[in-house]
Amino acid sequence: MRVLTAFCLLWLSEFTLASSHMHTVFCYYGSWAVYRPGKGSFKISDIDPTLCTHIAYAFVGITLDGDVQILDEYRDLSTDGGLGGLEEFNTLRDRNAELKTLVSIGGWNEGSLNFSHVASNSKLRSMFANNALEFVLEYDFDGIDIAWAYPAQRGGAETDVKNFVLLLKELRELFDEHDLILSAALGASESTARLSYDIPEISEYLDIINIMEYDFHGSWDNFTGHNTPLYAATRETTKLERTLNINASIHYWLDQGAPAEKILLGTAMYGKTWTLEDSSVHSPGSPVSGLGNAGPYTQENGILAYYEILQKQADEKWTVVFDEEQRVPYGYCGDQWVSYDNVKSLTEKGNYAKSLGLGGFSIWALGLDDFRGLYGTKYPLVKTLKNMIDTDSSISSDSESDEESSEELS
Repeated sequence: MRVLTAFCLLWLSEFTLASSHMHTVFCYYGSWAVYRPGKGSFKISDIDPTLCTHIAYAFVGITLDGDVQILDEYRDLSTDGGLGGLEEFNTLRDRNAELKTLVSIGGWNEGSLNFSHVASNSKLRSMFANNALEFVLEYDFDGIDIAWAYPAQRGGAETDVKNFVLLLKELRELFDEHDLILSAALGASESTARLSYDIPEISEYLDIINIMEYDFHGSWDNFTGHNTPLYAATRETTKLERTLNINASIHYWLDQGAPAEKILLGTAMYGKTWTLEDSSVHSPGSPVSGLGNAGPYTQENGILAYYEILQKQADEKWTVVFDEEQRVPYGYCGDQWVSYDNVKSLTEKGNYAKSLGLGGFSIWALGLDDFRGLYGTKYPLVKTLKNMIDTDSSISSDSESDEESSEELS
């Protein structure tokens, strides 16, 4: 009995130690959300800065000559009657003195070409590092987030893998002189990470490793699939299929040498949607005829903001099911199908992150949660993750849930 007790105490001690690293809620602000129509318009003034430890303004660009490029002068600057987003963004710290603000450089639309070109040349790398530093100091940010999607892919070169390390090293040396933060948004799955990153090397230079644990399925699939599955499903039998989930990708990053305390588990405040080929066949993995219908605010086929999902469930007769294997909800109504996260699934992911001693969560993006509280509490998903940081003990996944398994909503 004494041996068993000692073992249990040791196990509890190790679990507590692993769980003690949760400290960061890194939120992204997609600045173009200000242009969404009606109630979907998300302004800087709509941000609750107390919910995040870090917030990144997305995005600015990178030019072929290594400069930082403003992508929308009207939105980002105050000159000529502009909205002055960059300046206003950093006033969020007036409402939360502990908040750190960053500017995110890159993004999906930026692609890889400019990053690849700059990173491949020592002179351009140095110019970019100095220009990034100047930009951060000019607009009073606390650091930058590199969102290169993705090295050695999408127009990049094989040499991007080592050149990305050199780029981060140059930034690290300059940023240390000014006590600035360096983070990066990084592809999650093994199939992406293996091609793009020298994980031990980039981990050395980054303060924060934002692993984008979403978009595991999407427009490239001809079947329904979960956006953010925690685990693999039994129907997924190939090696590739078994890697397309959070558990497999997080363990890949850990096994490759990324420090757990630097890793943030990426979360999505949006769902992926499809149009079913046969509305009577609606389980995950079902054939589809195309992307789902666009939402009234995000206005993009195949994607719905969380608040748009809640609106549809309030206005239409959706069936919502919690996938017991992959630990995420999905819903269907007629020929429309959506995979997303709710309070229950995010709570489970929070407990999972705690059990591995991860540093916290990153959130894409603030303006996609129910930020107005139109269907209950304001920011229900972000608050779920913030509460995981604030509490020392794990929260039961049954303590609050937006939907119940197989529940008809009208």
